Amino acid sequence: MAQPFRLPVVDSVPKVADEVAVGEDLNFQHKWWKFERIIWSFFILVLLCDVLGLFGRGWLAKAKRSTPDQALTLDYERVERSGSPSVMTLHFGPAASHNGRIQVFVNNEVIRGLGARRISPQPATSALTDGGITYTFDSGSTPTIAEIALQPMFPGRHKIRIQVPGRQPIETSVLVLP
Repeated sequence: MAQPFRLPVVDSVPKVADEVAVGEDLNFQHKWWKFERIIWSFFILVLLCDVLGLFGRGWLAKAKRSTPDQALTLDYERVERSGSPSVMTLHFGPAASHNGRIQVFVNNEVIRGLGARRISPQPATSALTDGGITYTFDSGSTPTIAEIALQPMFPGRHKIRIQVPGRQPIETSVLVLP
């Protein structure tokens, strides 16, 4: 059988047995190294942001807000993950107690948006009010701390408002990532 006619391939890259290229393309290699440095820099930046808590559960994610009169201080996470449990801690100052009771209003966004599961210690009473729930604690038997267990189910930005009645509210937002 006759071999088909083949045109000689003109290539500047040296080959072994006319099949395996053994040469190098320095121009391409320099571009590839530059691309690798950019990608590695990006990965290191993402890893650093994660370790610091920019994506939740870290130093940058933790936050603390207080009212000017220190009646209420809120410890929370600015960035949370959907489906991951977390705790929002309320610290009550002496100005929060009235007639042996401590009341605190928590808006619906904390209850629904951030998925409030339980509050500890158990309040003496809780009342649905316009836009949220007001919890009442007996200040004689209740510690000055209350914790709200959260488990947000949907990503997004949630604006929260927590207030001791008659005092300035704490208004902030929590970003829930998928």
